[in-house]
Amino acid sequence: MSLEKFSDYLLLEKKYSVHTATAYIKDLESFQRFLDNDYNDESIGVVRYNIIRQWIVGLVNSGITNRSINRKVSSLNSYYKFLIKIDDLKLNPLKGHKALKIEKKIQIPFSQKELSNVLKALNDVKDFESSRNKLIVELFYATGIRRAELIDIKVKDIDSNKKTLKVLGKRNKERYIPLIPSVIETINSYKEYKSGLAEIKDKDYLLLTNKGVKVYETFVYRIINKYFSEASSKLKCSPHVLRHSFATHLLNEGADINSVKELLGHSSLAATQVYTHNSIAELKKVHAKAHPRNNN
Repeated sequence: MSLEKFSDYLLLEKKYSVHTATAYIKDLESFQRFLDNDYNDESIGVVRYNIIRQWIVGLVNSGITNRSINRKVSSLNSYYKFLIKIDDLKLNPLKGHKALKIEKKIQIPFSQKELSNVLKALNDVKDFESSRNKLIVELFYATGIRRAELIDIKVKDIDSNKKTLKVLGKRNKERYIPLIPSVIETINSYKEYKSGLAEIKDKDYLLLTNKGVKVYETFVYRIINKYFSEASSKLKCSPHVLRHSFATHLLNEGADINSVKELLGHSSLAATQVYTHNSIAELKKVHAKAHPRNNN
């Protein structure tokens, strides 16, 4: 069975991004190489579970994390479900498979003081680069968007009158996020500097490099890491930690978790609840300080 049809299914029917579809195919190709090397007569489409289990054992022994292994197995499982859907397979060999346990790591968000220090450092805007960097940080913290979503923001996605930002999230799901006045001001200031660029190649996109092309993942990561490494002692200073900070700070201030879920673009409440551990810690402090029984 050609993997091309599966790729088309992921892109056209499931509406996955090219990046996600490519990752699925790479996982399947990796499994097929294992079959070619160790089981010459086996095909990925008819393989038995005991062989898949040997593949998983090999991945574990190679030092790959359980999270990465689960992702690879999930790609294979999606492929088998697709084969069943098109009547090329009767039974899914992974039907009874249980995912490997993953140790949950609590990710510590940036504190409001750390955010304040970074934003103060970014206030000295004097050229295109400094205005863009300030806007990137403000957009992340004011909206909680994902890095891929920030990169894909188009000029037309910003409605200054309604003070909203249209975001195209996972599986091409649109959502609208309110923009606070200070971010609108930063956007307008950035646009002025942007208009002075010698050449703009990617005219549709909001955030550009100094060469006038659309920003990319490592470029955005470097900007966030640069400013927050100077203001924070945290080992991880990434766009995702900023997203985490956005959610945690909203919850700490009493925001409804369902509203935060919508702002983040989560499909389930369970995904948003990951961010509640910090707000619960904050509530415990408030409770301990304010409850009458603790003041006797």
